[in-house]
Amino acid sequence: MHTAPGVLPDQYSSQPPLGRAQLVIGLYASLALFAVLLSAGRGDPDPYRLHDDIAARWLLLGPILGLLIGLAVVAGTRVLTARYAWARGMHSGFRDLLGPLTTRDMLILAAASSIGEELLFRGALQPWIGVWAQAALFAALHIAPGKRLITFLPWTASAFVVGVGLGYAADATGNLGAPIVAHFTINLLNLRYIVKVDLAPPVLDRPALIVPGEAIAQFDLTSRGRK
Repeated sequence: MHTAPGVLPDQYSSQPPLGRAQLVIGLYASLALFAVLLSAGRGDPDPYRLHDDIAARWLLLGPILGLLIGLAVVAGTRVLTARYAWARGMHSGFRDLLGPLTTRDMLILAAASSIGEELLFRGALQPWIGVWAQAALFAALHIAPGKRLITFLPWTASAFVVGVGLGYAADATGNLGAPIVAHFTINLLNLRYIVKVDLAPPVLDRPALIVPGEAIAQFDLTSRGRK
């Protein structure tokens, strides 16, 4: 379940939302620049287009395909969250780590992560090392540190699956339109869902106090009513 941008959660959990957004923009701008330099070093200065002879229609149809892929992944995430406790636990974990985010913050995080990661993994690395290898590196970026490794392991696994799917989508369309839009859709909708929806069970402030005399009286009245 690819629920959040490819950022190690503990790395930014202590930062305020706006500061976190600024850090993420810097991080993913660096990834995008590295992707362009890496691709140019291999003789292809345009990592957005994987094939030189790509038909113009795929430049238009790619984003539409990406939107459909993104919505399908988000729908699958909702089903898992509704059915499985581990998915709800991961949802709550992300909610605690992310803290309050405005719509602007979520747009910045989703856009920066989708553009930076797709340029690097699907644009620059995939033509060089292949679909499966780039997906493995993509999943490695989504490994939570420390004690959160096990809790967020499904996040890492889902990142690998999504990385493979987006890799084949990029290869089929010849450009990054589909992967970028799919990635943006997944991150934006899941960020919004995590921040807005609290799935944690309610916790009572203190246990109810039962006075023995009152409990005996209530039992006595109940017993008389049944006679």
